[in-house]
Amino acid sequence: MTADPILVLTTGGTIDKLYFDALSQYQIGESVTHRLLELGRVTHPFRLVELMRKDSLDLDDADRARIAAAVADAEECRIVITHGTDTMTVTAQALAGLPGKTIVLVGALAPARFADSDASFNLGMAFAAAQIAPPGVYITMNGSVFPALEVVKDRAKGVFVARG
Repeated sequence: MTADPILVLTTGGTIDKLYFDALSQYQIGESVTHRLLELGRVTHPFRLVELMRKDSLDLDDADRARIAAAVADAEECRIVITHGTDTMTVTAQALAGLPGKTIVLVGALAPARFADSDASFNLGMAFAAAQIAPPGVYITMNGSVFPALEVVKDRAKGVFVARG
């Protein structure tokens, strides 16, 4: 395991969604990622940068280029990116050519503000994977670490599975 600091980039997605009532539209709120790391009593050094607040379905090529530039320009070689699950694999493909970086994308199927959210667990997995995985791009969801180009979201089951 490494003591190298981890850069945490937040982009929005379900992990940061806010719902006001059953009839309202959601909004992507201020990222809760720092709070989740505090609650997890994380002592490993990290730096958090909020890049954007978008649903992943609203991300475009310019947004992905911005994410890739933030990763490429980072001093840190270990990076966790919070991201919406719907297009997480698309962003992973855009990051696949960046050399010398361990990049872990992570999200949640229920907002972190919900009591039954998977956000804390997924973020913890991502943080651990970023410390031990060799350079490359990964997705951590549902208790698994996947090479990012070998995974798909099974929308019917609400889980990520190895590409078959």
